[in-house]
Amino acid sequence: MAWQPEREPLQQLVGYLKDALSGHDQNAQRYATMMLGQAKSSPATANYLAYILSDGPLLNDLGLSPSDSVLVRSSAAINLKNTIKASIKAYPQPSLLYIRSLALSALQDHNSQIRSFAGSVISEIVQKGGILGWPELLPELIALAGNHAGNISPETQEGAMSAMAKVCEDNKQSLDKDYHGQRPLSIIIPKLLEITLSSNPKVRAFALASINTFIPETSQSILASLDAILARLFHLANDPSDSVRRNVCRSFTQLVDVRPEKVKPHMGGLVDYFVLQQRNTDDPDLALDAAEFWLCVGENEQLCPSLGPYLGQIVPVLLESMVYDEEDILRFEGEADNADQEDRPEDLKPQFATTKTPRLATNGQLGTNGEATPSAINGDLLTEDDLSEGEIEEDDDGNAGNLEDRWNLRKCSAAALDVLASHFHGAVFAVTLPYLTENLRHPDWTNREAAVLAIGAVADGCMEAVMPHLPDLVPYLLSLLNDREPVVRLITCWALGRYSSWASHLQDSSDRKRYFEPMMEGILNKMLDRNKRVQEAAASAFANLEEKATKGLTPYCGPIIRQFVQCFGRYKDRNMFILYDCVQTLAEHVGPALAQQGLIDALMPAIIQRWSKVSDRSQEIFPLLECLSYVATALGDAFSPFAIPVFARCIRIIHQGLEEYVRSINNATFDKPSKDFLVTSLDLLSAIIQALDNGKAAELVETSQPRFFDLLLFCMEDPSNDVRQSSYALLGDCAVNIFSQLQPFLPALVPVLIQQLDLDNLQDQDTEQGFSVINNACWSCGEIAMNEDAEMGPYVEQIYQRLVGIISNPEVPTSVNENAVIALGRLGVHCSQSLAPHLGEFGRSFLLIIGPVEYTEERAHAFLGFNRTVERNPQAMEACLLDYFKASASFARHSNSNLNNRGNVAESFQRNLVGYKGLIPNFESFLQQLPERDVEKLRGSFNL
Repeated sequence: MAWQPEREPLQQLVGYLKDALSGHDQNAQRYATMMLGQAKSSPATANYLAYILSDGPLLNDLGLSPSDSVLVRSSAAINLKNTIKASIKAYPQPSLLYIRSLALSALQDHNSQIRSFAGSVISEIVQKGGILGWPELLPELIALAGNHAGNISPETQEGAMSAMAKVCEDNKQSLDKDYHGQRPLSIIIPKLLEITLSSNPKVRAFALASINTFIPETSQSILASLDAILARLFHLANDPSDSVRRNVCRSFTQLVDVRPEKVKPHMGGLVDYFVLQQRNTDDPDLALDAAEFWLCVGENEQLCPSLGPYLGQIVPVLLESMVYDEEDILRFEGEADNADQEDRPEDLKPQFATTKTPRLATNGQLGTNGEATPSAINGDLLTEDDLSEGEIEEDDDGNAGNLEDRWNLRKCSAAALDVLASHFHGAVFAVTLPYLTENLRHPDWTNREAAVLAIGAVADGCMEAVMPHLPDLVPYLLSLLNDREPVVRLITCWALGRYSSWASHLQDSSDRKRYFEPMMEGILNKMLDRNKRVQEAAASAFANLEEKATKGLTPYCGPIIRQFVQCFGRYKDRNMFILYDCVQTLAEHVGPALAQQGLIDALMPAIIQRWSKVSDRSQEIFPLLECLSYVATALGDAFSPFAIPVFARCIRIIHQGLEEYVRSINNATFDKPSKDFLVTSLDLLSAIIQALDNGKAAELVETSQPRFFDLLLFCMEDPSNDVRQSSYALLGDCAVNIFSQLQPFLPALVPVLIQQLDLDNLQDQDTEQGFSVINNACWSCGEIAMNEDAEMGPYVEQIYQRLVGIISNPEVPTSVNENAVIALGRLGVHCSQSLAPHLGEFGRSFLLIIGPVEYTEERAHAFLGFNRTVERNPQAMEACLLDYFKASASFARHSNSNLNNRGNVAESFQRNLVGYKGLIPNFESFLQQLPERDVEKLRGSFNL
């Protein structure tokens, strides 16, 4: 007998579903959410949810209003999808068939939101159950969407095609697999092409969107159909539906990346088409999709030159599109002075620790390399009506709550202009100049603002063409910093930042006074603008200027620091983040110049005051700790008055983070803590240990509670790559600066280090970051090995096997190989006797990999250890002896006389070369196999 719902549990479930999405009673919402979670354990729950989604007859007896009915059914769909995701494999076959049937029936619903949710449920079933688990689905959806018999309602066609689009989006790879000699995609693509001829515009749009899902995958099924797809795109290019034309634009943009040679012959007609679509003022989304075509073509080396003859058409439409639209004008015009208003919680973006450059033995430096991108948190219900026809739901809009940060036509057009300027240079500026002349001094602020945006957009690509105009342009831009409209002041800060490289590299002192200093002063002053968004833009522009001017800012540190201190006193929470960036960028580039007592007395109290206000669990702690890392490095031992409380707080944050992580592992009700608390604290500890006098750093470590190296050991075993990367950097810094404190803990730490060097522990999905961890582990291993008291003897064999495993693996990145051979060489400084028997195995690889490495102390250490190993087993080098002599000559030719241990290394080369002179029977003939310049260098430097 078929399953039938019972009224009482149905009514209970409907009540919970309604309360779970209600924002009026939070207690009821929490209780409903808890009860729904418990209900998932019942096998019948999925049946009930499917029944509610499909508007089963019993729902009519529950007295739901039409709006409540849609709400409850939507909630049922969401819960059904999550239940399927978690436990579909446990469903009995009758239940699964029942859910499938009702989900398909819901595609016929009159409400588009319900149809959309039904499609999501169907797609989830396919994802979890596989294509072969529901083989009749795709033919049925295609039949409903295609309406060949002419008896399918428009709503059902749309629901079926919407579901098909979701299935395609969520199952791209599965649909292109070979099943018994057949690929579903090879059948689907022709069917979708047929459906793009539907009389229903929504169906046409969804069908083309489904095809677009597969174009970037460049599968054989797509490539075989490219000509047919192109023909259909040209047929649909003038479709009356904006949504269809949006998808046409997307198709061509994707084809630029996949098969540019298919696009190139049609470029003239495509330029006319995309210019026309971008000028569609009725549909800004269509205009945006059109504008992205220019950006994509501009970044394609093969296609970009073909735009040259059409710049006169393309650049003007980009400039037109950079003017704020009416909605933005209403939002921004007359924007109030708000610098004294507190930020709202929604104004604050999620913060993340920056991704670091691994420690490299080739330069020994720690830097930053870009920022992690915040992910979106969007709890809103997205309905089919919220999407344009044929658009598939996307959850990756990380700035859904901040209109200024959203990607839009204006930003895309400016980015496209930037890309085209970088390729065509003066030709783009020639087309842009009349627009600038007409609009820079325009009485309408929107035109002025767009003209300034254009000036900034062409800065990098058209610098030579713009330079003759800069003596007049820069003073005018500086005057716009006082424009009545905050939006104009904002964009002017950004544009000036784009020209800061030109100004900061002016050689003539009078030119610097005329242009650079006013630019710097103007941007600095705007950091205290009356408007918070202008403050942010100015701070960002000043950070950009700091990057370009570098040490050139040293004479101006006084006024810069004074302005920063005022900003610390006036900024609200959001702008504090960019202020930290300004401080750390200045510290990074002027370095010890900040260590003047007057500057320290001004800056540090402002930072410490903010430090005392920020809680250990605040996301503001990430950029603050990163900022302090750079400041500590710049101040050196002058940071010591602030080190004790800062060091202790980092220890506390790490301890709390580790405890919270263990708690979350043992109890699933606790959330896992963010690893960024550990990462930024570890990095600041590294900076302090490097900055302070070794004795002071040692005292901080010795008095740490909990014990410093106990915490470090836990961090070295943390599952997070970022945490381990920072941990091994800190381990190496301890080896360099406070070895006496590290030494007693080496028996516990070294085995963990050896385990980290094992390539078999790399996770496939995290290989790049995993190699960064191994990089730092190699570097720290080398630093430990350099100390005679490390007593590495018991570990040499294991370390050797791990390092050789790295340098003999062709998939290992170059930088990791270089760090590994340097660690291996340094291991030989005090353990050459243990390495000597293996010399024949690694000698050639060592010389090959270390050859291109920069001549540093670390490289010299590596050769010292390698030479000592060679000295113990000279015969093992027979197969690569010429390479060794070449390396000897290269060392003599390139090594810096300032290297601390150059003499020791040179003596070790000397001993070995003289030894080989005695071993090789016809030494002169052997030398003649080397390049003449190498022979001369060897004779002159090593008395051969």
